[in-house]
Amino acid sequence: MIKFGTGGWRAVIGEDFICENIRHVAAGILALAREQGKTEKPIIIGYDRRFLSVNAAKWVAETLAKGGIEVWFLNRSAPTPLIMHTVKDCDLHFGIEITASHNPSNYNGIKLIVDEGRDAPLEVTQRVEELIAEIDEVEYCDFEEAVDERKILYLHNPFNRFLDDIINLLDMQALRDRGLRVLFDTMHGSGAYPLQVIFHTARCTIDTMNLNKDAYFGGMMPAPTEHTLRLLSDTVIKGEYDLGIAMDGDGDRLGIIDKNGRYINANEILCMLYYYLVKYKGWTGPVVRNLATTHMLDKIAESFGEKCYEVPVGFKYISSKIDEVNAVLGGESSGGLTVRGHIHGKDSVYAASLFAEMVSVTGKSPTEIMDELESEFGHFVMVEDNLRFAPEYKDTIMKILMEDKKLPVFSQEVERVNYEDGCKVYFKDDSFVICRFSGTEPLLRIFAESNNEEAAAKYITDFREFLKI
Repeated sequence: MIKFGTGGWRAVIGEDFICENIRHVAAGILALAREQGKTEKPIIIGYDRRFLSVNAAKWVAETLAKGGIEVWFLNRSAPTPLIMHTVKDCDLHFGIEITASHNPSNYNGIKLIVDEGRDAPLEVTQRVEELIAEIDEVEYCDFEEAVDERKILYLHNPFNRFLDDIINLLDMQALRDRGLRVLFDTMHGSGAYPLQVIFHTARCTIDTMNLNKDAYFGGMMPAPTEHTLRLLSDTVIKGEYDLGIAMDGDGDRLGIIDKNGRYINANEILCMLYYYLVKYKGWTGPVVRNLATTHMLDKIAESFGEKCYEVPVGFKYISSKIDEVNAVLGGESSGGLTVRGHIHGKDSVYAASLFAEMVSVTGKSPTEIMDELESEFGHFVMVEDNLRFAPEYKDTIMKILMEDKKLPVFSQEVERVNYEDGCKVYFKDDSFVICRFSGTEPLLRIFAESNNEEAAAKYITDFREFLKI
């Protein structure tokens, strides 16, 4: 069974991520395009720098081309935001990125992008799953023959429009005047090229780490976490850089290191950028976050007379709500965000550039900005844990939490419980804890936020002991 999660279809290479299944996914997308009457426009295919990504992209292209759809194929790796931007900019119906984003190196996957450059919604991916199940044998052509016959067209420089649109959104003069020294950890990913171009255009000094292609990502998870960015932190201090920047494997999650080596987490990035866009740039509008993202955003929005909207996990819900309420930005604690007026999905190229603009305009370090926010809105600490369990135990956990609706005994008074996406418990002191199953891995993810780390960690311990995992 091929099942799509919140970030597309992801699977272990050599087990489920194999040629036959990849072709079946492509055939399912082809069948969807035919069913919806959307075969008249090309489908763009991009890929990250993971093992088998180029091969998989070609297998997908061969299947689509055989089915009569023109394919736009990139001649180099590219971040997911570029594919989303191209679908939107060129008014395409579909785009495909071969990526497993921040998953371990033994994973790869396929991300489907639909009209306006949006993440494919649940009803679309469910329909693709149904169509895949109906396919017995997949027809495909030879890649090089399809290129010769112009059924597959190479896009040799697809970055120009993407880069120009980002540059036009930035205060380039402020960046030039400040002349930041930036150390960029590309994490062996596909977001390296566009960010370097933007920073060079802004006449900043940008040095790089981990620029080479490495299928094992240097033995680390290709996710910009405090753990994976320790070397970046140390090097920023030693090299006296103003800022350290890191992106995940496909360029849609962001990590920041301050000049003092402090790791700036995704919640803090969201809060700082929303505060900057409203207070310093004069934007107006609400903000959007998912269920597992900091409630500091709620406090900041309230101070501006605005509202913070909460949506389920999955970036498609964030982008949809941004459009609905004309929000300034939206994001999630896992490191992805987007800003009004740009693409409808996560883009760390733009987010990183905007963050550098904020530092340049304010003349303050990220730590100084966060100190100001905490003095005004309070201290918020989020702790998270990923709990592995035997596959057969998942139904038991679901029954306890979602059917029987049982909870641990907490020290804080419970205000309400939300079962929209997992089980989220809100406490009267503005703290919370949420348990939900990963959409891409066999994990139970628990996020807890309070005004101190000990209290947040206690919520997680309460759930671990209650569920006996």
